[in-house]
Amino acid sequence: MAKVIREVAGAVRRVLLNRPEKRNALDGEMIAAIKTAFTEPPSAGERVAVIRAEGPVFCAGLDLNERAANPGDVSPIEDMLHAIETFPLPVVAVVAGDAIAGGNELAMHCDLVIASTAARFGMSLSQIGMAPSWFLAKKLMEVAGPATTRRILLLGDPLPAQRLYDLGVISHVAEPEALETTAGSVIDRLASNAPLSLKAMKALIVRQLTYRDGIVHDDIDTLVATVRRSEDAQEGMAARLARRKPHFKGR
Repeated sequence: MAKVIREVAGAVRRVLLNRPEKRNALDGEMIAAIKTAFTEPPSAGERVAVIRAEGPVFCAGLDLNERAANPGDVSPIEDMLHAIETFPLPVVAVVAGDAIAGGNELAMHCDLVIASTAARFGMSLSQIGMAPSWFLAKKLMEVAGPATTRRILLLGDPLPAQRLYDLGVISHVAEPEALETTAGSVIDRLASNAPLSLKAMKALIVRQLTYRDGIVHDDIDTLVATVRRSEDAQEGMAARLARRKPHFKGR
């Protein structure tokens, strides 16, 4: 069975994360498949794209086994997320369970997030000795604002969907039993709106959010790369995989 299932049904492009036995952790194969799903131009009849996941967890982030084997490598997740963010049509994330680290970023790069009250969102990178890239932190700042971004990044603890909805970070929240009904209503509404309007509005939003890309951040990239290659990063990933507390040494 494919780890990512893609299909177009009528006006809706659907992308399903299908690796529930690994909490839908993103490996290289999945990242490539998701990127392909959002770089293929929409057909004339498409109006909206939807990302959802099989199983109780939306996405636990990057596959740590794969990352631990290549700790210094730059993940291709940024290109995948950029493809989602710049897709010409609205993209909706339907989040039934936890969205952590790369899973959180996956949801936040969508235009609308419809989440179950059972879901939590967070970036646990500080707890495993890692740090987000400029690109990933920029998106979190855009959608969550400085105060919430500090809480999410520095503490690393996940926040419940209801809290993020109250803060205006995600667009919709529903009780677990009502999630499908709420998601269906929003998706149907988008599909019925004027397609040229949707495309123009999506382009406006994306263009206006790109201004931060021009900020000089080479020194930040170097700092993050140092963190990624550190002993602490290797220890953090090993500890998380072994389900034990990490012992960080600051090197």
